[in-house]
Amino acid sequence: MEAKPWRERVRQEEELVEQLQLQVSQAAKRRAEALLEGVDELGTVAEVARDLGKTWSAVDKAIKKNRPGTTGPTTTK
Repeated sequence: MEAKPWRERVRQEEELVEQLQLQVSQAAKRRAEALLEGVDELGTVAEVARDLGKTWSAVDKAIKKNRPGTTGPTTTK
């Protein structure tokens, strides 16, 4: 059995990387939406962070980075 040429293997791997990056991006957006639902339920980013055992800044950053149009601190609903 002959191995695939390296150029073809590189192209295949680049396609896989693109697919995975798209999946990661979509998952991050869904996670941000879920975190915002948590803010709606619990009242603040700090409460969501406490509930999840994360830092306030990690939760806030995840929301801001993946929710276009979100600006400023997200400490309240």
